[in-house]
Amino acid sequence: MRLFAAVFPPSDAVGELAHALVPLGRLPGAEALRWTGRDTWHFTLAFYGEADEEETADLTARLARAARRCAPVPLRLGGGGRFGDRALWAGLAPDSGRTGLMRLARSATAAGRRAGLVPEEDRPRFRPHLTVARSRGLVDLRPYVDELQCFQGSLWTAGELVLVHSVPPPGGVPGARPRYEALERWALEG
Repeated sequence: MRLFAAVFPPSDAVGELAHALVPLGRLPGAEALRWTGRDTWHFTLAFYGEADEEETADLTARLARAARRCAPVPLRLGGGGRFGDRALWAGLAPDSGRTGLMRLARSATAAGRRAGLVPEEDRPRFRPHLTVARSRGLVDLRPYVDELQCFQGSLWTAGELVLVHSVPPPGGVPGARPRYEALERWALEG
């Protein structure tokens, strides 16, 4: 199974972001973007890749312990950015709990490392983001980022850690996307 740990925003926060994205659909080149579905918006805390049943069981136990040690995190969606001209994302407002989310990401990564799913040298810089659109480099994403800079959602609390199975899309289906299934959820108790 292809696994990752994530935090999913509540429906109110997702609705606010969806509303903020409406004007972006009218910008030049918007029709060439592949907009992601609201049901897939999440903050990836740690990516584990392929795991067998034994590794998944070990990871599950370790993530449960991590969730017990981490406190709920106050967050607010706000602003945005891009990864080159390949991905457009919404981020966190400066006044939200970025530090708490980073701490949770470190714990989720450590759980994966101890379960043998994250190599010791694999320490990517955590940049909290929700991918909202993808491009094949045909669209200049800078105007989209400029539009998103004014966006600031309402405060909400991330209260659970989710282990997600990324189910690959069926082969040969144009535009098919992976489907995300929550395998386990743990309340943040810290």
